[in-house]
Parts: sequence; C-alpha cells; structure tokens
Amino acid sequence: MTSVRHPAVAGLFYPKDPATLLSSVNSYISPKDGPTSAIGCIVPHAGYIYSGRVAGSVYGTIKIPRRCIILCPNHTGVGHPLSIMSEGAWETPLGDASIDSELANALKQRFPLLIEDPAAHSREHAIEVELPFLQVCRPDFTFVPVALGTQQFEILQSLGQTIAEVIATQAESVLIVASSDMNHYESDLITREKDYKAIDRILALDPQGLFETAMREKISMCGLGPAVTMATAAKRLGGTRAELVQYATSADVSGDRDVVVGYAGLIVK
Repeated sequence: MTSVRHPAVAGLFYPKDPATLLSSVNSYISPKDGPTSAIGCIVPHAGYIYSGRVAGSVYGTIKIPRRCIILCPNHTGVGHPLSIMSEGAWETPLGDASIDSELANALKQRFPLLIEDPAAHSREHAIEVELPFLQVCRPDFTFVPVALGTQQFEILQSLGQTIAEVIATQAESVLIVASSDMNHYESDLITREKDYKAIDRILALDPQGLFETAMREKISMCGLGPAVTMATAAKRLGGTRAELVQYATSADVSGDRDVVVGYAGLIVK
C-alpha cells in the first residue's frame, strides 16, 4: 500500500476547499511571456494571504520541470535533522503529489546522512504550502521532500554538492526549490534592511557569504539551510545568475509595520 502524507495545514495556511484553493493559487500566479528555465528558486511558505503573491510570482516566471527537489526547514523540531521521504505521496486538497522514489534513493545513496524519516515531515508546513502551486503549474510533477534541521554550513554545502552531482546524472531537468521566509518579527524597516543584505549574497551566488551574513547580522531566515544548499547546488550545476522576482513583507497586507515577516522570491539560472 502506498503511504500518503495527509495535509497538516489545509484550512490554516491555505484554503481547504479544492475549488477555493484552485482559485486562490491562480490569483497569485503572475504569468510571464515566455517563462524562463531555472536551476533553482527560493519561495516563501507563509499563509497564502501574506506570501502567496510572492510565491506565485516565482512559479509564474519559471518553467516547472516534471521533477523537483524541495528543501525546507524543520520548524517543529521533530525527527532527524536531515530528513527525507523516498516513497508514497503527499495529499493536498487538489489531489496527491507523488514522491520521486528514483531521485530520492539516488540522493540517499550518495549522501548517507539523509535519513528516511516521515515523522519530521508529518506536521511541517514549509513543503506542503508549495505543492498546490506546483500542482497547478505542472500537474504531472514528482518531487523529493527534504527537511533540514541543521545550521552546520559544511553539511549544507556538502548536501548541495551532492544534489548537484545527482541531478547531473539525470536525463531530465530537476528544479531545486528552497522553501524559506526571510527575517522574522522585527520592524518593517529593520526587516527590509536585513533581508536585502541576505538577498545581495543570493544575487551574488555566494552561499557561504549568505550563511555568514545571516549569522553575523542575526537575520532570522528560517530557510537559511535550504537556501544555502540550493545555491551551492545551482552554482555547481553551472548557474551564473540570480534574479529577485518579488519582495514583500507581511506589513504590505496587514498594515502592521512594527512586527513583520519578510518574503523574497528569487530564481537562479
């Protein structure tokens, strides 16, 4: 029997009703003329009302290949700090999204620190909120979910290098999605200042500089690990240019500029 990971945040972060969810996702996707190919991207994972437009701007800009690796932080603290799932499917109100077992097993074989651990994913929202966008943009997509609960740069760098090595052996393109919000719970002014310091390092394709800047400036970017890993992999795969597609903070919706969260949508080509 195929194992199915059921939604943990449907009705909380995004609509639970399928028709409402479909309409919501479509309202956030910003289609571009001639979508561009990308090696990787960074997309936010907050409630759609806050970050959906930024996420949709990225998904509407790039060509979504059939296969994806989605990296996310581990907000819950449950499970192994390097957690993967290599079989089954994830259910959303729009249907089931299948795990790419072949790709997942190739990653596990080359990077034994990745541990099969569905518990780490069971209540984690940061991959789940990306899936409806991918289901709408590329209904036949398959993916590998990886939750990162470590902030050790050497491990993140090594994982990124391994992801690049595995992707390089594949006949098809693979998109690396890093699910991350930016700075948390400071004023809008401070958050924007901090976030653009991190964004500058991403635009420079400087994963080590991103990591060091986030540590030094105390930028509470929850998906720092996924972003560092994605950028490392993308650079190794020949990525030469990063673009900021859209940036916003929660204040743009709530009006509260005293305590905000930042959201950045970036692509790496």
